[in-house]
Amino acid sequence: MTPVPLKIDAVSLRDRIAAPDAPRVLDVRTPAEFAAAHIPGSYNVPLDMLREHRNELRASSEEVVLVCRTGGRAAQAERALGEAGLTNVHILDGGILAWEAGGAPLNRDRSRWDLERQVRLVAGVLVLIGVLGDIAVPGLEWLAAAIGAGLTVAALTGTCMMGSLLARLPFNRGPACDAEDVAALLGDRRPR
Repeated sequence: MTPVPLKIDAVSLRDRIAAPDAPRVLDVRTPAEFAAAHIPGSYNVPLDMLREHRNELRASSEEVVLVCRTGGRAAQAERALGEAGLTNVHILDGGILAWEAGGAPLNRDRSRWDLERQVRLVAGVLVLIGVLGDIAVPGLEWLAAAIGAGLTVAALTGTCMMGSLLARLPFNRGPACDAEDVAALLGDRRPR
């Protein structure tokens, strides 16, 4: 049985960030989501990149707090780091939404949309095309049914294929982040 990851609430994290032995805060959302709003002083290490290079990070003993929108991707990142042998890893309970609800500061760029908002837009447009397009192309309503089924699976499994695909688009990618930089974040060295 896998141990339950230690969660830290927003108030406790705020206190810990202000302390001299502050944990390293890693935001595992896409670069576009990170640019839209992030905890001051946090580092963006997208989930896919973290998973890909998790074994290179196992030497770190630094305390790490993982952050995403609500906690789902942070839990996936915690599992990946746990498999690599990192034990001092925590998850911000409720994610960036809980941080914001607690009145904690955020660095913002309102010109960027978070991934959930992008998924709602794309799903809504595809459903609308399926329903209205059925007038010209019979059978197109099945597109709306497929989107509904996909959203149902996403809700039941806590994963979202559409979100994963949107995260790979160029406007959702940010500056390159390589394994050496991430290892430096988790060690005593600073990234180049």
